[in-house]
Amino acid sequence: MLLAGAVSTLLPAVAFAEQPDSERTKTIKGRFEPGAPDWAYLPVDVPRGVREIEVVYRYDKPPGVPGNALDIGMFGPEGHELGDHRGFRGWSGGARDRFTISASGATPGYLPGPVVAGTWHVLLGPYTVSPQGMNYEVDVTLRFGPPGEPIRPNPAPRRATGRGRAWYRGDCHLHTVHSDGKRTPEELITAAKTAGLDFFVSTEHNTTSASLRWGDHARPDLLIVNGEEVTTRSGHWPALGLPPGYWIDWRYRGSEQAAFERFARRVHAVGGLVVAAHPYAACPGCSWEFGYDHVDAVEVWNGDWSFDDELSVRLWDGLLREGKWVPAIGSSDAHREPQPVGLPQTVVLAEDLDTRSVLAGIEAGRSWLAESSRVELTMRAVAGRQVAGIGDRLRAAEARIELDIAGAPGCEVRLITPTRIAHSEWVPATGRAQVRWAAVDADWVRAEVRRPLRTPTTPDTMVALTNPIFLGRR
Repeated sequence: MLLAGAVSTLLPAVAFAEQPDSERTKTIKGRFEPGAPDWAYLPVDVPRGVREIEVVYRYDKPPGVPGNALDIGMFGPEGHELGDHRGFRGWSGGARDRFTISASGATPGYLPGPVVAGTWHVLLGPYTVSPQGMNYEVDVTLRFGPPGEPIRPNPAPRRATGRGRAWYRGDCHLHTVHSDGKRTPEELITAAKTAGLDFFVSTEHNTTSASLRWGDHARPDLLIVNGEEVTTRSGHWPALGLPPGYWIDWRYRGSEQAAFERFARRVHAVGGLVVAAHPYAACPGCSWEFGYDHVDAVEVWNGDWSFDDELSVRLWDGLLREGKWVPAIGSSDAHREPQPVGLPQTVVLAEDLDTRSVLAGIEAGRSWLAESSRVELTMRAVAGRQVAGIGDRLRAAEARIELDIAGAPGCEVRLITPTRIAHSEWVPATGRAQVRWAAVDADWVRAEVRRPLRTPTTPDTMVALTNPIFLGRR
């Protein structure tokens, strides 16, 4: 069977006989050649009375570039066609070589629940195949017996203790052991609070398992927003603000634009946001190929500042110059130590510290980006009695731009319009500065704060970046 929107193949089925009070393992061997389909589905016919299913896999890894990489996941008998969320039971990509599923538990990345009788499908994704090809083996073990006590979902609250209408600091792209991260949920929460964050978005690759467990770890002073990093072969897109357990499919490429739009609409239908992540990341399948007509924000700063981020900011600036307004966000995309959580962070003006308000602030562009909580920034445009902040419009052709910065010693503040860097000032050693500039006939003004490095191979490091303030009556 071929799935719409994906290049896939169906492997020969594996059948098990009913064997009460015992377990049985079968090993399936196969091979992928270079140019293999994106997805291969291994059917497993599961009889009645199974308590737990375990899958272990391995594949050869000959030296050379590209090397072999094989992802793995699982669908239950309810369905495995594109977008069929009923059968989704988990995904771990290449992060682990085994998983188990039962009513009373599941490996992180997988969903606990009864192992019902029917045809299950082990999903194999040959991410890269070396010129030598890839030999693989999959062990499927069924354990028979009573199903065990079911686990009840415990999602995080959608509201935390806030300060009313205020600026809240967050990280919109993070991973734990529920996908390919190494931090446990508790370790991520500790790192977030150490970074001075008020919220973060949990964005595990292609799975919803973490969203069903964050209530086990939540604390009243930190908002945890559910999300998913939808990891396609043509770019990654974090879906922010999903209901607990709400899964978005990733099995399509940039040539299947209609599939991307279909799932973007699903995110919007439940009040979530679509983000184009790290558009110029160098990893296979990471660069963005779906365009910007259906995204709500662009992740222009991902982790430590690099040339990838420089290109992303230039792309975003180009969209602004063309009249296409897509807000910018920044995220750490932290997976493990020593990758810091909250480098960078998105600082959002929200009505309160709850999921709906934070998403509304991001969608409106009422946000700015900072390398850490040490950096403080305010920016506004003033014309007579009119005042507009970041992401808003001041309906006047002329305005005074007022920017205050702290925590940025030795940095350069740049005010940027559609045509040029219109004004710049240096921040003294105190780290504080008040920048004032008269804007005339500029459609918008945005700010960058950079730390100069002046080396041939490294761009000036971004310290802070704002979304624009729009001017004029358009």
